[in-house]
Amino acid sequence: PSVLERNWRVRAGSVIVAAGAIERPLVFAGNDKPGVMLAGAAQAYANRWALRPGRRAVVFTNNDSAYDAAADLAAAGVAVAAIVDSRADAPARPVPQGAEVLSGAVVTAARGARQVTGAMIAQDTRFWHIPCDLLMVSGGWSPTVHLHSQARGTLRFDDALAAFVPDGAPKGYSSVGAAAGHMTLAAALRSGAEAGAALAGVPVPPLPDADDTAYTISSLWRVPGRGKAFVDTLNDVTVDDVHLALREGYGNVEHVKRYTTAGMALDQGKTGNVNVIGVIAEAQDKPLAEVGTTTFRPAYTPVSFGAIGGLREGITVLPYRHTPVTAWNIRQGAVMYEVGARWRRPGYFPRKGEGLQEAVNRECRAVRTGVGVYDGSPLGTFELKGPDVGRFLDHIYTNRMSTLAKGRCRYGLMLSDDGLILDDGVVLRLGAHRWLISTSTGHADAVHAHLEEVLQTEFPDWTVFVTNVTSQWNNATVCGPRARDVMQALGTDIDLAPQALPFMAFAEGSVAGLPARVVRVSFTGELSFEINVAPRHLPMLWDRIMQAGAPLDILPVGSEASHVLRVEKGFLSLGHEVDGTVDPYDLGMGWLMSSKKPDFLGKRSVMLRRAGGATRRALVGLLPEPDQQIPESAPLTPDGARQASEGLVTACVYSTALERWVALGLLENGGDRMGERVHVRLLDRVIAARVTQPVFHDPDGERLRS
Repeated sequence: PSVLERNWRVRAGSVIVAAGAIERPLVFAGNDKPGVMLAGAAQAYANRWALRPGRRAVVFTNNDSAYDAAADLAAAGVAVAAIVDSRADAPARPVPQGAEVLSGAVVTAARGARQVTGAMIAQDTRFWHIPCDLLMVSGGWSPTVHLHSQARGTLRFDDALAAFVPDGAPKGYSSVGAAAGHMTLAAALRSGAEAGAALAGVPVPPLPDADDTAYTISSLWRVPGRGKAFVDTLNDVTVDDVHLALREGYGNVEHVKRYTTAGMALDQGKTGNVNVIGVIAEAQDKPLAEVGTTTFRPAYTPVSFGAIGGLREGITVLPYRHTPVTAWNIRQGAVMYEVGARWRRPGYFPRKGEGLQEAVNRECRAVRTGVGVYDGSPLGTFELKGPDVGRFLDHIYTNRMSTLAKGRCRYGLMLSDDGLILDDGVVLRLGAHRWLISTSTGHADAVHAHLEEVLQTEFPDWTVFVTNVTSQWNNATVCGPRARDVMQALGTDIDLAPQALPFMAFAEGSVAGLPARVVRVSFTGELSFEINVAPRHLPMLWDRIMQAGAPLDILPVGSEASHVLRVEKGFLSLGHEVDGTVDPYDLGMGWLMSSKKPDFLGKRSVMLRRAGGATRRALVGLLPEPDQQIPESAPLTPDGARQASEGLVTACVYSTALERWVALGLLENGGDRMGERVHVRLLDRVIAARVTQPVFHDPDGERLRS
């Protein structure tokens, strides 16, 4: 597995931090235009990546470091037109040939629409324009005091450096170099060597010769002028935004941060926060030290909560959701799939020497001739309470739910506003004002949002409370002709006779000594008992099912076999037959479109769409001739010709019940084309198929009602 992030926790007796310093921008009108760049950033482009960030540059600075950047850019072939130094008494420094040093001057604005085309200069009472396509700025350097502050060290404002520097370091902690405010190379090397030697208990080693010319700076927090001047270019916070926060009464620096979002962008204020503090100090006419700083919170570089919380194994971006029997499935050698909503379920359970098809065939035969069990826990489950639930469900589903008797279930379809199928599921009535609905796994979150939206926007006066209980109920579904034998072997106080617990009914009681709700629903087309228990009871229930079913050769059933079984019965799948174009009539489910209700969600859209008389695709069965597999999603074209398709194959499986390949598809006017031969067009061949009814096994449903 790949390493996403790793969180190391190192306990050290002493720590020396040489974190350096961060260059600050200067604040003037238009300082967010492309082409305005920190002098250090332009220097990095030239020296580190051999890229020339511009052809003609103006350098605007209030400190010494920008002169070195100007020299490096000139050496890289950039013409430096001028160095605009806000200090009236700027020290003499070497400058590139042809560059004019303008002491006591400032850049009042950057000119240009999509990029910098020039800089407006002000010097005393003189104003003029210098053309350029690169405006390098340096507002000084802020020591990187984050770790110092997070270690509970204090700070002080150094007027000579125009920056906050460490003060009062905690025991065992020391900052060195630029992080401690030593802004020359010689001073930085000396501080690091002294700290290291003191910690090691050895003399300070000889140091190489390095420039120790004093670093000077004159604080400049903003240049007055017309136009937007940004103090935080990442979050688009301007000087005017800061002034507005102060006028609104947010005088504390922490309040200004939250009012304006200054310092809350990707760099967390590393470049702009000192300028923000300076603007506040100027506006409040107080020393900058009195304004203070915002809180430095870990981590210095953004880290995911997953890395902080602990190890996350695997290669997924989002963690899988597991049921209580996932570990059991893996121990049995199951090939694990993601089946929607990040749930991890077994695809199939291969034995030694078996491939996918052999394993799936074996599982399907067990369900059709004996007994199997599958984990249905990931299905979405919602509990609805309130006196208006009945009429709410009548509005949400296409068929009537309010007439459902207590202890009974009913299958239903939900439509979206545009009349297309949103989800299908089973509704259970637990009491007069208490219901359960199940949804497909992948659409559970969408259904939840749909229910809440309809309630809050259309029926805010209805008393309906929706609770997601997907993780509060887990279920093991025992299915197959011998399912009732396994249930009796488990031991239960629920009467399992068909007359007492018929198809689409449920009962509550004890199963295998565990409190459970048993529901007679079937996704396989066979006799099925869905045993719902609390998650903490599912592993015990699962083990007891496998023990009780062992004499009957019970097998666990994966998602692949479930898919085959539902195709044999012609049951719809939201990921296959429901393709975003079909309605219930197209799928042969018009009987679910209630004619007794005056209205339901999506009804009008369905009627309007069908009233247009356009040719529609209907669900059909397909029998390949000769018997062979058809790729899913393959187009159906007239006579297999290269022309517009008249449908597509939605699913194709090997049926152990028929011992041949069977398929489902959507075909234009499919309901009127039974017995007709159609053609599947592939890149290299054409496959013929006979159109049949989309039910290949037990069309009258006698087995699931047994």
